[in-house]
Amino acid sequence: MNQLLCIGDPSQNVMAESKGSLIAKSVSKHAGRAKEKFLQNLGKVDRTEDEIFNEHLQNFSKQQNAANKLQKEFNNYIRCVRAVQVASKSLMDTLNEMYESQWVGHDHMCTDSNNLDMLWSDYTHKLADQVLIPLNTYQAQFAETRKKIDKRNRKLVDYDSQRHSNQLVNNNSVAGGAGKKKDEAKIMKAKEQFDEVKRKFDLINTELHDELPALYNSRVLFLITNLQPYFAAEQLFHSESSKVFSEMESIVDKLATDYQHQSKMLNYFLGNKTPSNNVANNIQSASQSPASPISMNGATTDNLPPGVLYRVVATYKYDAEDTDELSFEKGEIISVVPYDDPETQEEGWLIGIKDNTGEKKLFPANFTRPL
Repeated sequence: MNQLLCIGDPSQNVMAESKGSLIAKSVSKHAGRAKEKFLQNLGKVDRTEDEIFNEHLQNFSKQQNAANKLQKEFNNYIRCVRAVQVASKSLMDTLNEMYESQWVGHDHMCTDSNNLDMLWSDYTHKLADQVLIPLNTYQAQFAETRKKIDKRNRKLVDYDSQRHSNQLVNNNSVAGGAGKKKDEAKIMKAKEQFDEVKRKFDLINTELHDELPALYNSRVLFLITNLQPYFAAEQLFHSESSKVFSEMESIVDKLATDYQHQSKMLNYFLGNKTPSNNVANNIQSASQSPASPISMNGATTDNLPPGVLYRVVATYKYDAEDTDELSFEKGEIISVVPYDDPETQEEGWLIGIKDNTGEKKLFPANFTRPL
């Protein structure tokens, strides 16, 4: 059956023979290289040495190891940065949940948290896009060059092996004596084989003698072009995130000031005394209600202009956080007037007119004391 197939399809037979020939040739070549290396290791035959190439190879190995290490460390660094980014967002989300809506700067705190998350995203994107991708490209070229070096080493073994065979043929011819005719055909074939092996070796050897020094010199430009965007990304992220944290710190400072002022005002109204439960409850309510100072703080109501309920003096400086609020310095006098619409009255806030400017706006009661 197999014979019929071979007769019926000669192309398959030719392909099978060709494949078998290639396999046999490859096995013979590997065996020849193994024998040559074995003899060289035993010192039975010499090997071609190239000190310049060896120096290039040493530099290449050092450069490749450095690139592999840098790639490993930078990949680990980006993984850590991304982990911190996730942890930062979770932390900010939790802080925003705890920061109550009625506290000073609540909206600003949420905005700053979002800005911080955007900075993290931009930072990690730049590290991956501007640093890691070029680093991967730089590192990948070493694998291709290493293949050429391995090929050059195989061609060098072939070169040495054929050189030794050529020398052996010539030596045997000379040893045959003058009366014996030289085997010109054998010598010529050995020379042709040697010339062909030498040509292949010289071709890749010359290529690597040019390529390896150029590759080694490229390490300087690579570091420049990679360190610049890396350091720039780091600098920008830390600079901008520092501004965000500074704003957050200011918000918390205002919260602390506001809390301290409320505590001081409560102590002021209590007068460092211990009232009964009913009186204490009234005073606590009064410190949070805009209308209460009239009924509990003994403010003077005589000889006031029409529409003015009483007057207060600022005990602390206050910077308006909205357009409908008054800004004032410590010591400024404000006339308290009724809300135009009592239903719009906000707890802890009064409507007042500054004596020195005539501005009529909202202001926090706990930043003032009655006159």
